[in-house]
Amino acid sequence: MRITALETLHADAGWRTLSFLKLSTDEGLVGWSEYAEGFGLGGVTELIGRAAAVVTGMDPRQVGRISASLQAMTRLATGGLNHQAIAAIENACLDVKAKALGVPVHALFGGPYRDRLKVYWSHCGSFRVRLPELFEGFGRPRIRSLDDIRDLGREVVARGFGALKTNPIFFDGPAPRMFDAGFRLTPGLLERNPDARAIAAMTELLAAFREGAGPHVDLMLDLNFSQRVEGFRRVARAVEPYDLTWLEIDAHDPETLALVRRSSGTPVASLEGLHGLRAYRPFFEQYAVDVGVVDVPWNGLLESVRIATLADAFEVNVAPHNFYGDLASLMSAHFCAAIPNFRIMELEVDDVPWKHDLVSAAPVVENGHMLVPTAPGWGAEVNEEAVRAHPPKSR
Repeated sequence: MRITALETLHADAGWRTLSFLKLSTDEGLVGWSEYAEGFGLGGVTELIGRAAAVVTGMDPRQVGRISASLQAMTRLATGGLNHQAIAAIENACLDVKAKALGVPVHALFGGPYRDRLKVYWSHCGSFRVRLPELFEGFGRPRIRSLDDIRDLGREVVARGFGALKTNPIFFDGPAPRMFDAGFRLTPGLLERNPDARAIAAMTELLAAFREGAGPHVDLMLDLNFSQRVEGFRRVARAVEPYDLTWLEIDAHDPETLALVRRSSGTPVASLEGLHGLRAYRPFFEQYAVDVGVVDVPWNGLLESVRIATLADAFEVNVAPHNFYGDLASLMSAHFCAAIPNFRIMELEVDDVPWKHDLVSAAPVVENGHMLVPTAPGWGAEVNEEAVRAHPPKSR
């Protein structure tokens, strides 16, 4: 079997663009993967196009050989967009290999360890606040106050979810706003200093969610890169009364994360922005996180399983970063099914109504749990007609 072509496709998903890689072979089998093009300045699609000249003619079932060959070619610029392009190709090859064998991808790694995966409602309320007109058009209630947050917490429970994650939302102006400090052109971009009012707003938000969702729903708060170590430590202490499943923060220094983790009883999740096993190792060695977050589209499932194995050696659980569409959710589900140290899976619940049309078989979610796919490959094909019916607004 030989690779004959790589093709990228893109679909509008309202507040982001979903990107897919189609890998064709001379035996008629097609492998798919979903990848991220919306972080940073982009460029993954162009790198995939350059890699196509290298992998065309290679056997897609030799997944490790293909990945190692491409990594060797990019060793002087390891990580980043190069790694993400290689991961997209690796993931499509895994889809082909599993289909050729007639097994689900997780079976290639000894799975499944489990057949149901607890999921959490990610960005709960966040994008309803950032893009109120868009989501109101999709029938989502507009959020104007903390009372609406309490109602959203009740909605989470009513729809069967046992866990939610939100971002800081401030109600200090004529309209609520999502806090994006740290990597967007906003006030405080450079300083990222702690603010007593901001910390108070975060605790008020968590109190409202806790009141609406009740005491038994897992509650998480994602700060991204919004603070430096002083701010992270202050927030971690301030949110202790709300019994968070985790406080999610991003930092490129393992000792910083370890210090924050030791400063409070609040569990810390992080590492979604890392590429490759070597980047994760110092964070585990420093015992910097309670939960290591792994992005399967960024790292490739082959490398993601290796990262989870390393985490397991340090008694650390892992959770997938799943900010994407349905194919990526299926890919992450195979990851979760293939490892022993799974914690919980991220899922975007607030989304465009045509999201499920983009794949032949959408993920099945029952009572806050995703069913592990059992069909060959990822368990779904990309619906090319539906993708082309929703061209991206811009790339």
